[in-house]
Amino acid sequence: MAQDADINVAPGAVGVARSGGVLVAGDAPVRAEPGLADLHFKKQRSLWGNAWRQFRRHRLAMAGITILVTFFLATYVGSVIYNEPVNAPFAYATGSTPSLQNPMGVDSLGQDIFARILYGGRISLAVGLVAATFAIILGTLVGAMAGFFGGFLDSFLMRVTDMFISLPQLPLLLLITFLYKESVVRFFDRQFGTGNFGVFFIIVAVIGALTWMPTARLVRASFLSVREKEFVEAARSIGATRPSLIFRHILPNVISPIIVAATLAVGAAIITESALSFLGLGFPSDVPTWGAMLFNAKDYIELYPHEALFPGTMIFLTVLAINYVGDGLRDALDPRKTQ
Repeated sequence: MAQDADINVAPGAVGVARSGGVLVAGDAPVRAEPGLADLHFKKQRSLWGNAWRQFRRHRLAMAGITILVTFFLATYVGSVIYNEPVNAPFAYATGSTPSLQNPMGVDSLGQDIFARILYGGRISLAVGLVAATFAIILGTLVGAMAGFFGGFLDSFLMRVTDMFISLPQLPLLLLITFLYKESVVRFFDRQFGTGNFGVFFIIVAVIGALTWMPTARLVRASFLSVREKEFVEAARSIGATRPSLIFRHILPNVISPIIVAATLAVGAAIITESALSFLGLGFPSDVPTWGAMLFNAKDYIELYPHEALFPGTMIFLTVLAINYVGDGLRDALDPRKTQ
């Protein structure tokens, strides 16, 4: 057999070299002669590392992240710096246009709009986050049970899901809020001394209870695909319990679409809360959420257009930024794009 190259091996260690397509082992590091192929090792990247690298390339998603971080800092930190009173009627000239003293102007009651935007942003963002979290958790549990157990339970849960999807959600949301809001507010006022938390509770509960269905169907489809994989069968064969199979082995492998659904659910919840407040079924007028500010401005939109412009712009930019982030996460967590 012809030799492709001479390999010098010193005793005392282990080495591997490639010569003509054959790996040769010895007792020492191998010194390959010219003509031997070099070994190149590609740095391995984790799934989340690849996802983050792909996400950073999505310019609109990064712009959305920037907008959301700015809004969060402004609403939770900016109100400490800009400490104008939130509920102080006729503190300024009614309907004043934006100025250095009042960057977003003054509303029809003589209140600083910028201060109310900062305060109301905390409530609107909190409603969106909590309602979306509730909907995602409920939808994930329903979808996981349906997809994992199958059979009668799958059929029953999916029929319930289809029934909820077929309901007119916005009219039902308005009806439930209208019927039970006052009683819930009175209960929380007696128990905790504040009725506003009762408004927050019923809005979050109703939004979450009527928006979990898309997540349930998404999770069910993912579970049906993953539950037959080899690693799940291996875990089942060594005696893994059903909760362990669901939460330890299957759920981590279907988390990507859940994350994307969660981001989009936040934007939908913010719009729903704004619609409720705009229709007078949300927070009371002394709690300046963005939707409530639009409700208060509707009668003065011709006289003081800036009173409706700024809260409407905040809702628009927030939901748009969240949707951009959701699009970026969808692309970043797509296995076909993270190779």
